[in-house]
Amino acid sequence: MTDFHDALESRDPHAREKELLAALPALIQRAQTTPGWSSILAGVNASDISSREALAQLPVTRKSELKTLQGMSLPFGGLINTSTRDLSRIFMSPGPIFDPEGRGVDWWRFARPLHALGVRRGDLIQNCFAYHFTPAGLMVEGGAIKLGCPVIPAGTGQTEMQVQAMNLLRPRVYTGTPSFLKIIIEKAQEMGEDISSVEYALVSAEALPPSLRQWLNAHGVPNVLQTYGSADIGNIAYETMSDGQVNAGMVLDEALLLEIVRPGTGDPVPVGEVGEIVITSFNPDYPLIRFATGDMSAVLPETSPCGRTNTRIKGWMGRADQTTKVRAMFVHPSQVAEIARRHTAILKARLIITGEMANDQMTLHCEVSDPAALSGDIEAIAATIRDITKLRGEVRLVAAGTLPNDGKVIEDARSYQ
Repeated sequence: MTDFHDALESRDPHAREKELLAALPALIQRAQTTPGWSSILAGVNASDISSREALAQLPVTRKSELKTLQGMSLPFGGLINTSTRDLSRIFMSPGPIFDPEGRGVDWWRFARPLHALGVRRGDLIQNCFAYHFTPAGLMVEGGAIKLGCPVIPAGTGQTEMQVQAMNLLRPRVYTGTPSFLKIIIEKAQEMGEDISSVEYALVSAEALPPSLRQWLNAHGVPNVLQTYGSADIGNIAYETMSDGQVNAGMVLDEALLLEIVRPGTGDPVPVGEVGEIVITSFNPDYPLIRFATGDMSAVLPETSPCGRTNTRIKGWMGRADQTTKVRAMFVHPSQVAEIARRHTAILKARLIITGEMANDQMTLHCEVSDPAALSGDIEAIAATIRDITKLRGEVRLVAAGTLPNDGKVIEDARSYQ
């Protein structure tokens, strides 16, 4: 589509960056009024945090830490600005991890991806995201309400009823997982029911491989876009189209500040390098400061052909937590980062574990500017490996640019047969 949900989507990128950075001190100050963020950001002067460089000095709070943080102060670990009684809903994910929803229309910011798909006022949406404990179904409803669209709250399962609803109510839009849409289409074919009213599908919560998108297109759903989000943040980024073609990557939501960091650290990586997605959210109820999602992606350097000028990411590219066990000892990405930090000649490092279980070998592959000139550093790096991991490891120096750009810090290449 060539029109936008609002003027924010097409504003000058420098103006957007300036406005987001200008809002950082107030966000930090507001967050510090909560006991949780006050502890995490102890000693931080909010007025000093007005640049990306200053933001990068703040600690990263990882999604994997939420269960522990919340357990110390139920239900939200003292991280929200709104009292529980003033929320609209509380959700529960396995762990358990609790997520708040404040009051207000489109609290999760799903109107943008729906609008980018082509959904307009009055379009009937069959919403097959789950409603049970999870916010996914209500995330879509919030966006639908803002756009003025009625919703069939179908939820998951009951495939025959899903087909009947599509056949009788004639929704124009499907929202849910791509695999469930495929199941519904196959069931409709089996039942001989017409569900051709569904022209648009906004999918999420699982991968959408090109082959599945093509299958859905070929079986009557010409417009299929995916969105990337989480139960903590809501919509993070979404696909767009131009002239009926899906554009590469996903456009970042307007209310977020994105960093891509090296897994296991809080260190931002250069544009184009794969790393962990870290989000700073300006949500007034639930501020998140350098919140690491645990997902990996990379920034695409150019703006989208659709005309939206915000940062684009490549989409979901795997999980950042690459912790693995070697000879009964856990090895963490943060340990690999610490080894590299102690040896400034290392530009990038990747720990590869080979062999078989109980007979495995660690080799730290280190990108350096001149491998031959730095061969004398191998023994010192090996000693640091032993010091930090308590395990022996080999060291291999390689030229800059040799290691794959896939965000992996630890690669488990062992044979499990």
